Amino acid sequence: MSFLRLARIFLPVSLLLMAASVVMLITPGLRLGIEFTGGTLMEFSLPEGKDRDALIAALDSFENENVSLESATVSKTKTDSYFVRTESLTNEEHLALAAHVQKTLGEVKELQFTTIGPTVGASLKNRALYALIIAAIAIILYVAVAFRKVPRKLSPIRFGVIAVVALLHDIVITVGIFTVLSHVTTFQVDTLFVTALLSIMGYSVNDTIVIFDRIRDNLGLGEERHLSFADLAEKSLKQTMTRTLNTGLGALIMLFALFFLGSESIRWFILTLIFGTVIGTYSSFFIATPLLVYWKKKD
Repeated sequence: MSFLRLARIFLPVSLLLMAASVVMLITPGLRLGIEFTGGTLMEFSLPEGKDRDALIAALDSFENENVSLESATVSKTKTDSYFVRTESLTNEEHLALAAHVQKTLGEVKELQFTTIGPTVGASLKNRALYALIIAAIAIILYVAVAFRKVPRKLSPIRFGVIAVVALLHDIVITVGIFTVLSHVTTFQVDTLFVTALLSIMGYSVNDTIVIFDRIRDNLGLGEERHLSFADLAEKSLKQTMTRTLNTGLGALIMLFALFFLGSESIRWFILTLIFGTVIGTYSSFFIATPLLVYWKKKD
């Protein structure tokens, strides 16, 4: 199996997926959680026989001149409770609304109540974006320093740029997947999702650096000097294949165990890591190294 030949097929596919992800990110865009938009989130457990329509009817019948529920959304969770997301409510307004729902529907239990102001939400959104940008810049500098003595007159910056391109591929496609999920499920972007993206960046770069390090070692071997850079890169990929696949499978076993057996509160976080691990392993073989080879051919 030739990874570089397969990359001729997978690279265009990846470009299409990235383009589709960017389009979906623009429109309709991700559904942001209240950490980023500000607002109030309540979770209710309804009595037997009451469903989402009954809860919506109860919210519509709530009358308070200071509270507007026109933009409120109601979504069902896997545990058969319901999330109600509204504009920011004061504690008094929240208590009044909760009491009204209980009076209307009966034995209603409020499982969760969270409220965040719009200023805090905007600040968190900016910090999340800065974290992703700073991490990308730091990775380029780190890889450039780590590969500063690479032989055959290869620029160490090139390794860093390709590593960041590969991780951006992983991040963009993962975000594209969750853009779709945010509109067909209860998923909303929160700080845990940003944490998962940063974790994916680290995993992706780790896999890519292992392969790049093998390429660098092979470049320094005298018996490999007769090989073209493409053949040497292909050989390096095959030498690291077992290690990379074992690492990915080990991580996935743990992640799937957490996904099915872990807490409901971290399930979306774990699912993000699962997608990121699969995409990151794929990009190490079919995105990062092939791009490095194609860039070298243009010299």
